[in-house]
Amino acid sequence: MIAVRFRRGAPRPEAPCIVALAEGAAPPRALASALAAARFTGAAGQVLDLPGTPRRLVVGLGTAPDAPACERAGAAAVLAAGATEEVALSGAGLGAAQVAALAAGIALGAWSFDTHRTRDVPRRIRRLVVHADDPDAAEAAFAVVAPGIAGCLLARDLVAEPANHLTTRRFAERLEALAAEGIEVTIHGRKWLERHGFGALLAVGGGAADPPRLAVLRWRGALPMLPVAFVGKGMVFDTGGISIKPAAGMEAMRADMAGAAACAGAMLALARRKSPSPAVAVLAIAENATGAASYRPGDVIRTASRRTVEVIDTDAEGRLVLADALHHAIAAFRPRAVVDLATLTGSIVTALGHHRAGIFGSDAALMASAAAAGEAVGEPLWPMPIGETHREVLRSDIADLRQCAPAGSGAWGGRFLPDACHAAAFLREFVGATPWAHLDIAGVDTAEEAHALGPAGPTGFGARLLDRLVALRFETEP
Repeated sequence: MIAVRFRRGAPRPEAPCIVALAEGAAPPRALASALAAARFTGAAGQVLDLPGTPRRLVVGLGTAPDAPACERAGAAAVLAAGATEEVALSGAGLGAAQVAALAAGIALGAWSFDTHRTRDVPRRIRRLVVHADDPDAAEAAFAVVAPGIAGCLLARDLVAEPANHLTTRRFAERLEALAAEGIEVTIHGRKWLERHGFGALLAVGGGAADPPRLAVLRWRGALPMLPVAFVGKGMVFDTGGISIKPAAGMEAMRADMAGAAACAGAMLALARRKSPSPAVAVLAIAENATGAASYRPGDVIRTASRRTVEVIDTDAEGRLVLADALHHAIAAFRPRAVVDLATLTGSIVTALGHHRAGIFGSDAALMASAAAAGEAVGEPLWPMPIGETHREVLRSDIADLRQCAPAGSGAWGGRFLPDACHAAAFLREFVGATPWAHLDIAGVDTAEEAHALGPAGPTGFGARLLDRLVALRFETEP
């Protein structure tokens, strides 16, 4: 994350200065004529670049400059700033919470990933100097949101890594580094998985050179309560296995571990802000590759819960690894609630596009809290159903259930199968009575163009949402 400092007084003229203005508010006297000439009203989304010394980027906050609006404005301003190493933020006339949200948006918008560049590395923003009426109050307000920003940016960094650099082993090593934050990290390798019967995770990762791992991240908290559990799909690459994907666009499958990355980011956020709530993240890490040991359509595998599953499509691997991870999270930790995140289905993208993630679940209150948390941090959700027919299609003639509906089945030759609902119905079989929510984040884990809170690339969707969910729902004793 960029360095953020808080100061009194006017910004230095050398650095570009971001000035935020609410719609209808009186503009600074020095800028009034320029804003009037440009017909700048302060509407949300407006950005006006005024050259000179200092260069000023005036950004509109709209009529309701709450925290989400200020974050979006900060991100928009910094994306417009371009190649500069330092920016200033003028917080004159704004409250501490508004200034902190603007700074948060700037930190999110300034994210970049240049680790593997060796030529023509763009100049990036490294420092933000915030000038506020009460810098101590603004700094204190920023300290509240900074852990969530750090968690989101960790998730982005992990998702941006290509699969030859973020192998299952190296992913585990990156997670082990979180021990420095006070998080207990346990990595279970192939022998442990074999000994404890994690047949689904082993089957999915069986064709890869690097074997699968099950990572457990634990934050003890301070409350004498059972933890809330996060479960993440961590496919470092997904070829589709024997049911291989088309070549076009397959490079995007390095992001198929975005659910696990978001869970790791959420755990970092909880640790950074010393959340009193106990929490645990169980991350199923594997590569779905093709090889002599690859699992096949038609196979029957025994999951960690001892349920047997008939494999229909090896490209529906995410629900299999989540089944084992969900079982472990519930059996080992008896959580108060469990939330899983996964880039699970193309079906959810068909339904919701790239605007919202789908949420399914068994507990209405948990789902409502998750949706409220998502709205608060700009990671919106939309409720989706699990109906009786969604479970009915998973009946198998040779196993306890089958993993998905066969291709071509259903109405219209299978062209409109509700696979996201089928996947959720499958996962529900492994959670029992534990309050559970499932977030299908396919379509929102990455962005092809700059978005409201950052540049094109990984979004870190889910990390801040989970952190806010814990703050809203799990930090007090029942």
